[in-house]
Amino acid sequence: MATITSAAATTLRLASPNGLIARTVLPHSPRNATPLEAPMISLNNMFSADLEQRKEVARHIRSAATTTGVFYIKDHGMPESVINNAYQASLDFFRQDMATKIKAKAPGSNNFAGYFPPKAMMINPTEGYDVKEMIITRYDPRYDPCVDDPAAIPGYIAKGFRYQDMPWDGTSSVPQFKEAFIKYYQEGLKLTRALMRAFALSLDLEETYFDSKMRHPNINTNVNYYPAIEAPTGKAPSAFGSHTDFQVFTVLWQDHVGGLQVLNREGQWINIPPKPNTFVVNIADLMQRITNDVYISPVHRAHNWTGTERISMPLATGFGNHEEISVVPTCLGADGKAKYDTITVDEWVTRRLDTMIKLQSEAA
Repeated sequence: MATITSAAATTLRLASPNGLIARTVLPHSPRNATPLEAPMISLNNMFSADLEQRKEVARHIRSAATTTGVFYIKDHGMPESVINNAYQASLDFFRQDMATKIKAKAPGSNNFAGYFPPKAMMINPTEGYDVKEMIITRYDPRYDPCVDDPAAIPGYIAKGFRYQDMPWDGTSSVPQFKEAFIKYYQEGLKLTRALMRAFALSLDLEETYFDSKMRHPNINTNVNYYPAIEAPTGKAPSAFGSHTDFQVFTVLWQDHVGGLQVLNREGQWINIPPKPNTFVVNIADLMQRITNDVYISPVHRAHNWTGTERISMPLATGFGNHEEISVVPTCLGADGKAKYDTITVDEWVTRRLDTMIKLQSEAA
């Protein structure tokens, strides 16, 4: 990794579950990622009956996860009609007036679900409020294709579900919205569970190693709306501030407009432009932790100063809140020791939120 010595470089403060961290950012304009920095990986063989073909996909994933932590996937199996319907329903919702959209806001201040208006979030307090709007939906066992009887889920697991917070009635002004997003969520569950098996193979683990942790995953199916804003002069507000993701990995669909940027190891912002019929996958903090820092959770942000509205639809994927997490055996150091202790996912998320609050207090 190159040594960063530029006198004009800036320091970016970030929240992490391990405390506040700092990254140095070079003063260069963002450039497009190279194929090595953001490779294209076909998932066609991930669905093969041949284990060796599935392992070949896993090897490509490992290479990307240890380089920048971000890659494209194609041949992913999600029907184009499902994506298009969710995209159009999203546009129809966000193009409404605020008085209509705000009906989809969850009651209370601590419910991480429903509609969030512009400047409702500050993902990185050192960069100010985010101008994007969003809807967040939580894991809902009622619509999980792998759950036969949601009522039979043990109470100690079910208590971590927050799907009840989602005010679906508030989206009824767009009649197709709920159905379109439930379909996207269901297809997203299929895709992320399959990817989790590929990640297991990439770590030289049994393919089913993470299956139990993905039985009732902590997955948020979100839609981000970036309003049409012309390129500003001087210091611009943040569309979606610099951050790393909480969980295991994120699968992102983005429209044709673009705006996603990743900070590479050298401290250079690189563009991850949209490519037809693909998703972008990025490693998240929990994956970095359970791999003993072998896999990289990249810092990323989104800007949209094109004058054109933008939609992205991330599937933020994690293990069930009740699950214990520890460094996997194939990633222990040469001394056989793990850098990190065993905790639950719920404890992990709490640590991350606490650090965000600390960063907010410092920025105030």
